[in-house]
Amino acid sequence: MSENKHAVRILALESSCDETAAAVVENGRDILSNVIFSQVDVHALYGGVVPEIASRAHVDACDRVIDRALSDAGLTLSDMDALAVTYGPGLVGALLTGVSCMKGLSFATGLPLVPVNHIEGHVSANFLSNPSLTPPFICLVASGGHSHLIRVEDYGTYTLLGQTVDDAAGEAFDKGARVLGLPYPGGPQLSHLAETGDDTYLKLPRPNPEGRYDFSFSGLKTAFINACHRLEQSGLPLPGPDLAASYQKAIVDSLCEKSILALRDSGLSTLCLAGGVSANLRLRAQMTRLADENKFTLCMPQIGLCTDNAAMIGSAAYYRYQKGVRASLSLNAAPSLSLL
Repeated sequence: MSENKHAVRILALESSCDETAAAVVENGRDILSNVIFSQVDVHALYGGVVPEIASRAHVDACDRVIDRALSDAGLTLSDMDALAVTYGPGLVGALLTGVSCMKGLSFATGLPLVPVNHIEGHVSANFLSNPSLTPPFICLVASGGHSHLIRVEDYGTYTLLGQTVDDAAGEAFDKGARVLGLPYPGGPQLSHLAETGDDTYLKLPRPNPEGRYDFSFSGLKTAFINACHRLEQSGLPLPGPDLAASYQKAIVDSLCEKSILALRDSGLSTLCLAGGVSANLRLRAQMTRLADENKFTLCMPQIGLCTDNAAMIGSAAYYRYQKGVRASLSLNAAPSLSLL
């Protein structure tokens, strides 16, 4: 079918970690369906994602979420112009499951297959929630495995401005939650606990790495763990809400400070958030306040599009499809795939 037709519909599959998701997206901006099968309850038993269990669950779920996505959209495979799949970064077994599934579907239907970088998908979630958004803009990508500040020059064209030199923000949230005895997934649990806490209770360092726009969370995480251990050794119960609020404030302050700095230096006027940490309510509220104070445009995905989903993969795939990007049947998973 012509890449220039009025409506381009893409069936996308996401399976990079512990969510099996399928969606139908039209013209990169309109979600016709978005189905997510979560494995959280299974992995909660182990306190984190078990790769082998995740892969097996994806095998069981791929066909079901694809069928549901097509049904919810009221469409069939014959109505699709292309297929899309996440091929990295992520857990190798989980990625291979999705890639194999969509390569098979591409072979069976003759539909072209578009390979998508998972991180590019998170960036593209903003196009779904903010239909008038166009590049260039600055984007903060914060998740369990990534903390990047990038300049989005054009669709699919990026410049790295800064990144974490050690731990990612989401990882720091999860490790802090574990110290406080919170169940998996830890980040959202810590954020919920922090809602009733005093964020001035514990003074924590704000690491300042050499790179102007770089992040560092390892030292902050260690300082928090040590503070909790000292309190435990005193024999007193941990003031969970106050500790959570103080820790969350330190992480969010760092993300906001570097993001605003990068935006000011860039000369641009739009800042976007992306990744699972962009669902954090403290981060969203603080960024909104800063946008009002500094007179810049802030774009954030809807909460449901911050975490892993296939709609964002379908959005990213649309712009790659328009550029003629196609995957052959030799496509393989790339667990360490870089955006840049």
